[in-house]
Amino acid sequence: MALTRDYRETVVARIKRDPEFARGLYAEAISAILEGETGEGLSMLRDLVHAEITFKELARQTGLGEKTLHRMLNRNGNPTARNLGVIVKSIAEDLGIKPRVEVAECC
Repeated sequence: MALTRDYRETVVARIKRDPEFARGLYAEAISAILEGETGEGLSMLRDLVHAEITFKELARQTGLGEKTLHRMLNRNGNPTARNLGVIVKSIAEDLGIKPRVEVAECC
């Protein structure tokens, strides 16, 4: 029986080799958080950190502790809005993204 690669390993490898995929995953993570799927969004951000920045570098950039970042970006993490903003900004900068908000008409 053939061994298969872990899902997370596959995603991290794809992020490393495909910048468009990484940017798309970032957008999906932010959308998930805004739509109330916080666990999913934090999990995607965690994958981006594993593949792109590393928790050590993110800790340096944000001024937050490395263990604290691991806990916050856990599927059950509960970062404050301020900390989440700092994390999201650092990841965006690392990916070369300048996020912007667009307001769509409702109804």
